[in-house]
Amino acid sequence: MFLSANANATPITGSGLGRRSLLGLLVVAAVPLGRQAFAETAPADAIATVRRFNEALLAAMKSGGRTDFGHRLQELAPAVDQAFDLPAVLSLSVGPFWATLSPDQQSQLLDAFRRYTVASYVANFSSYSGQSFTVSPDTREVGAGRIAVQSRITPVSGDAIELDYVVKQTPAGWKVVDVLAAGSISRVAVQRSDFRHLLSNGGGDALLASLQRKIADLSSGSAA
Repeated sequence: MFLSANANATPITGSGLGRRSLLGLLVVAAVPLGRQAFAETAPADAIATVRRFNEALLAAMKSGGRTDFGHRLQELAPAVDQAFDLPAVLSLSVGPFWATLSPDQQSQLLDAFRRYTVASYVANFSSYSGQSFTVSPDTREVGAGRIAVQSRITPVSGDAIELDYVVKQTPAGWKVVDVLAAGSISRVAVQRSDFRHLLSNGGGDALLASLQRKIADLSSGSAA
């Protein structure tokens, strides 16, 4: 979704996995949501959404050394579509300006945002050296009918990294609508700050051009 605000962020690989690498994915700004204890049990379907996506990321990491970027992009795209409510994420990230865009502009931005989201995950989860993913049954409410599901990435050695997913019930099931780095830094809030600058200086066309540049940078390997 939107994992990397910066096409030059450090990928999560065997040598780069760590707190600095994770926070580097949210380099534009640090926007804390406020941290609360995980005290409730998440609905099984919400847990399953996060677990399936983690499994897809792990598969992408394992194929990183054997397949090219384009192939991994195609392989991971369905998992992103299944896990995330990308229209909601994009609308929240753009903010009130979204309602002023024409349907054609909204469609173009959503297509670019989808490709950018998938490319970000492919670039940042690019190789495997024994990492594992775990999802806790505990959760916490974060408002507006949303809950945060706790997820961790554990390297072979060193501390686990917390990467939580905010999910919401939709007609298509539980979908991810935000990602929290280190358990509290909202990706949507960071993204909104980035997008606000682009929109104020060039409108929807500037945002579209920026997303397209980031996709090209990620696909060409500059993120690594």
